[in-house]
This record gives sequence, structure tokens and C-alpha cells, in this order.
Amino acid sequence: MKKGFYNILKANFLISEDAYKNWRFIVFCTILAIVMIASSHSAEKKVHEIARLNDEVRELRSEFVERRSDLMKIKMESTITEKMVEKGIGPSDTPPNKIRVIIKD
Repeated sequence: MKKGFYNILKANFLISEDAYKNWRFIVFCTILAIVMIASSHSAEKKVHEIARLNDEVRELRSEFVERRSDLMKIKMESTITEKMVEKGIGPSDTPPNKIRVIIKD
């Protein structure tokens, strides 16, 4: 048991006669670890990008609601009347008449 532990600490498995198989496995594990780390970083980057885009969507949605509310206020008849009175134009005292055009063949 002691001899096996010392052999592992001294890395005898890397310099022995059949070390070629061990080196292939170590290189394979290293490449696999690098691929896993790269995949993890890529996934984390995408999560951060999604969070940033969600924040941007929330901001744009609130801005849209605010602009729509402002537009509704501007389109109200009372607001238009106030703006026109400032320019000297007031509402008509007589209601509009409907004009009917009758075409006879």
C-alpha cells in the first residue's frame, strides 16, 4: 500500500514502460476538461446576455407605455381645445351639418 502511494506521488505511472496509454488518457481528460470549461463559459455568457436583454425589454416597454399615455393625453379634446384657444381658434357654436349628395341616373 505504501509503495503504491509513493509511486503515485512520484508519478512513476508517467515514466514507466506502458506510460503511452497513461499519457493518452491524461491528454484526453485534459482536452475534455478544456471543452467542458469552454462550454460552461459560453453558457454563462448567454445567460448574462439574456438577462441584459430582458432588462432592456422592460425599459423599452415602460417607455412605450409612457409615450402611449402621453399621446392619449395630447389627443384628448380638452387638450386640443386649450391649444387652439391659445392660437385664437375656438370651438364652433353651431354644430356641423351633414351634407348629402344624391345622384340620379
